[in-house]
Amino acid sequence: MEVVYEDNHVIVVNKSVGEIVQGDKTGDRPLSELIKDYLKEKYSKPGNVFCGVVHRIDRPVSGLVIFAKTSKALTRLNEMLRRNEIHKTYWAMVEGHPEQPEGELVCHMRSDGRMNKSFPCAPGHPDAKRAELHYSTVAAGDRYTILEVNLITGRKHQIRMQLSQMGHPIQGDLKYGARRSNPDGGISLVAKRIEFVHPVSKELIRLEVPAPPQMQKLLAD
Repeated sequence: MEVVYEDNHVIVVNKSVGEIVQGDKTGDRPLSELIKDYLKEKYSKPGNVFCGVVHRIDRPVSGLVIFAKTSKALTRLNEMLRRNEIHKTYWAMVEGHPEQPEGELVCHMRSDGRMNKSFPCAPGHPDAKRAELHYSTVAAGDRYTILEVNLITGRKHQIRMQLSQMGHPIQGDLKYGARRSNPDGGISLVAKRIEFVHPVSKELIRLEVPAPPQMQKLLAD
């Protein structure tokens, strides 16, 4: 577990591909529990340790995730998330080359919990939710393009579904149409940067992690 930022109220980690943020039906030990272990050992805390989940990213995705170390921070961060005051920037390496190097993607989508997958749908569908994002090209190689993605709405699997719908699935994302899997079983999508006002100190926090190796290779070519 890589801790990127920590103070008395907040801890931000760089999640690896395959880790889960919160417990699910797999029974695998989630990051929230690993952080509790880390805090218990680092500060020699007796009894239970608090660790609040602020937001999640998909298991095959890597990158920055915020957790709260106090209930005060969790309440405030949850409200900030609801008001879109936590700004997350993703990098996605997609198959092919989008016709427009920069643009907005807007559609309506629905999520199917049984299939753990999201689909585009008509605006009038009873489960329809508006999905909107902005993308721009960071770098392009022979077969792949790295896109910077900023979410305007935050829907389940939104980036994965919308980029696939555009005709450019994320590398390794078999669920959304990629041609082959990645060796690590993940997909080439990283929550690369995050920016938010600290819920207690009101300091502006800006954090960034390096691009994954497959993206670094394309950037270096």
